Amino acid sequence: MDEVSLVHILLANLTLLAGACLQGVAGYGIGTFSAPLLFLISPLFVPAPLVLNAVLLTVFMLFRYHESLQIREVRFAIGGGALGTVFAGLTLLILSPKGFELIFGVLILTGVLLSIGGLRPRLNARNSVLAGVASTYMGTITAVGGPPIALIYQNEKGPLVRANMSAFFLVASFFSVAALFASGYLGTRELNLFALTFPGVLGGFWLSGKLVHRLPVEGLRPVILGIAAVAGAAALARGLLTLQL
Repeated sequence: MDEVSLVHILLANLTLLAGACLQGVAGYGIGTFSAPLLFLISPLFVPAPLVLNAVLLTVFMLFRYHESLQIREVRFAIGGGALGTVFAGLTLLILSPKGFELIFGVLILTGVLLSIGGLRPRLNARNSVLAGVASTYMGTITAVGGPPIALIYQNEKGPLVRANMSAFFLVASFFSVAALFASGYLGTRELNLFALTFPGVLGGFWLSGKLVHRLPVEGLRPVILGIAAVAGAAALARGLLTLQL
């Protein structure tokens, strides 16, 4: 790979290991934690290589928590996700590389604000559809689709959250892969980067099985969101700077 160095690959794997571990424990996190850091390591790692890694992780998650899955509750979010994918694909078709950096930073910060905004929407059909649209739109462009869908599951029990959100993320990730391919953001280079970084996801998922009942997720939440906010602000500043050059 000419565009990234061995150091970049190692840092990306460590970032994905941490993000996958968080998602294995809390039900989401690989996007919120990993995407902004990967962007700062190299923009080439997002969105497609990270989305492909998210597909792999959600397959493992569903296998682990399939007994808690309630597909009737997640079908509305999946329907909204299909619509969000169309919007995201159209956005990517008209974005320039400089514009991508700008919207990436904006959407990362939007995800952080949604996570800390204190919103507590009910888990119902309407909110599920809206969350599905927002989550898949954000997830396709930035690989950070967790915050909108997490809002409607914040009052539910752990196994249900992990199972239903994994089911949604799996379908939404396939939607996102289709949109990225159609818009030219998924090709041989992105597949190669995925092949070089998926070991981090495997390690993080394995580690989450050891820590799922020990890791203080709520205590780590401010740290995770703080990292995402700083990295998102840096991406936004980078996008604004490149627009001026």
